[in-house]
Amino acid sequence: MTREIPQIKPSDTHRRTVRALLRASRCGSLATTQASGPSEADGAPGGPYASLVTHATLPDASPVFLLSELAEHTQNLLRDPRAAFLVEQASVLPNPQTGPRATLTGTLRRVSGAEADRARARFLARHPGAALYAGFGDFSFWVMQIERIHFVGGFARAVWIEDGPGLPPALCANLEARAGSACDHMNTDHADAVALLARHHRADNDATDTPTSVWKLLALDADGMDIGTDALSLRIPFPTPLSAPDDLQPTLVAMLRALRAAPQ
Repeated sequence: MTREIPQIKPSDTHRRTVRALLRASRCGSLATTQASGPSEADGAPGGPYASLVTHATLPDASPVFLLSELAEHTQNLLRDPRAAFLVEQASVLPNPQTGPRATLTGTLRRVSGAEADRARARFLARHPGAALYAGFGDFSFWVMQIERIHFVGGFARAVWIEDGPGLPPALCANLEARAGSACDHMNTDHADAVALLARHHRADNDATDTPTSVWKLLALDADGMDIGTDALSLRIPFPTPLSAPDDLQPTLVAMLRALRAAPQ
């Protein structure tokens, strides 16, 4: 007798968790398809190839990659743009099977012009050290168009999400239009607030050795913000995802008030 696998209906909570995994992670496993078997001449179909890659996210949570054309996975993508991308917070747990992970499937495309500038800004906000090689001739930015998401929250907690990460395009566009001026305002007029965020959210809980003028607010989206220095990057989630562009200022004010009121 075949046992039926229970089907879980995707919810906004599932979509928010997937976005949180994507935003918080700085790397994952990219699976591409090799063009052929060990011998190009034998015409044998190629198998899957998985590699570690670093990533960031666009405002709508689409993954962004900075890939060298010399890399095996990039050569695979040039022949076949289909890919799967795994992010997880499971490997650090005593039993990894209990941890959350998400596999995104879709296609990758190399971007250029204004799209590449946009991808570069988001990527360097998460990986400031990549500025050293982002301009090399063999490196390009790639964006994943998500088709399906398989989220696993632990044992018997798997769900397929067919409609993407769940952020309205208009919200993403409006927030992105405001992000530049909001970041400039925070960095120019509220550098102490950005430093406070850094001190609170650094894993070692010690950002006192870094001058306040070095910490910058680099990027904003509906789920949170990226702050960083020339060498460090911190992802800080909002307590609740923004539902409208006008939610940005009160959310930042409330976060900072809470930090200032907390015991030191």
